[in-house]
Amino acid sequence: MDVGANGAAEDLSPLGIVTRWKFNMSRQYQHFLDKTTPHVLRRWIGSLVIGCIYVLRVYLIQGFYIVSYGLGIYMLNLLIGFLSPQVDPEVQELYDGAALPTRGSDEFRPFVRRLPEFKFWYSITKAFCIAFVMTFFSVFDVPVFWPILLFYWVVLFTLTMRRQISHMIKYKYVPFSFGKQRYDGKKPSAPSAGLPTD
Repeated sequence: MDVGANGAAEDLSPLGIVTRWKFNMSRQYQHFLDKTTPHVLRRWIGSLVIGCIYVLRVYLIQGFYIVSYGLGIYMLNLLIGFLSPQVDPEVQELYDGAALPTRGSDEFRPFVRRLPEFKFWYSITKAFCIAFVMTFFSVFDVPVFWPILLFYWVVLFTLTMRRQISHMIKYKYVPFSFGKQRYDGKKPSAPSAGLPTD
């Protein structure tokens, strides 16, 4: 043990050095992620580029269809979390009535996702990167007839999205907002005679 500049004891053993290096790398990585948070469009364009590189690699080597199928199932699961409210209205309805407003007189409650956009983006990007790395190991290249997997995924996607859309219609929520909502209030009435106007 050695005392550092800040007066804290520093571990100079190999394990302590590795731990400190991992901690510093983790902080730098988190700092980078925090800086990318407001740049939504750029993040998604980067993920699209990574996804295209993965698709190109799978196309060129003509394999790893099981990895792609698993990636597709995982992304479908993330999409459902992204489109779902944090508190399921079916469960909430059992306890205290409808959770989302159903009439104009109900209190406005903003839509809160079960999976926030940043975590949705981060999970998809990380999944593409992991799947890309897996294409370099032949153990993951299980021979399958890929049209069957594609057909099964399309059927699963269709059934899952139909269920999700019917849930959205039943409980009257839309998981997207387009810009800031503006309210058109009543226009102020003309000033009364004899009162000063500003």
